[in-house]
Amino acid sequence: MPNGSLDKFIFENMSRKIEWERLYDIAVGISRGLEYLHNRCVSRIVHFDIKPQNILMDKDLCPKISDFGLAKLCKNKESVMSMLDARATVGYIAPEVFSNNFGGVSHKSDVYSYGMVVLEMIGAKNIENFGSNNSSMYFPDWIYKDFGRGEVMRIFGDQITKEEERIAKKMVLVGLWCIQTNPSDRPPMIKVIEMLEGDLEALKVPPKPLFCLPTATVPETLEDSRHGISSSSKPSQFRRHAYSLSL
Repeated sequence: MPNGSLDKFIFENMSRKIEWERLYDIAVGISRGLEYLHNRCVSRIVHFDIKPQNILMDKDLCPKISDFGLAKLCKNKESVMSMLDARATVGYIAPEVFSNNFGGVSHKSDVYSYGMVVLEMIGAKNIENFGSNNSSMYFPDWIYKDFGRGEVMRIFGDQITKEEERIAKKMVLVGLWCIQTNPSDRPPMIKVIEMLEGDLEALKVPPKPLFCLPTATVPETLEDSRHGISSSSKPSQFRRHAYSLSL
């Protein structure tokens, strides 16, 4: 895979202002891969470790899901499965995976991880605009705050076209729907594809997830990226959220 993993690709190309259309195509490609695993295999495959490091980019920047070390087969495409211990990567792991108080573990756990990946793609694209606010707020918190003030795209700056704004807003809304705390509130991947490829006007603002709490500042992570520290070695500001609530 000549373009490496998604996390490396995003942060290496951040200064070159990746086009929103390119990020959108990557998000759609990942969603199609997950939909295939969930619905088009003889046995449903739940990956359990969807994160930018496990998304590889080919020469045409087509995303490929990799590393199935934590994956689990579901006979007869069962909706809920048992888990003896928590799996996946902190920051992308769905809340029900580490505590059954949040619901049953299922393919919807991959949907949560996918939503976090999409929000991280958006955050990395606009880390300078976001960081200029000098805030330690968790990234989705910023989005909901702006929704409440009617300034949805303020964090993306002034150098964004109308079409790019529509793409960005659609990705934001889909990402937020995917990270809903209750698994039943998250759309299945077939619906995620429909939402991404459908009309923006058909998407509503989802309820605010319980895990939208403050984390480390963006400038800190930006400084780390300049010194060659990748998100695989240090959690980014977009995914360090409040697992301490339940642990």
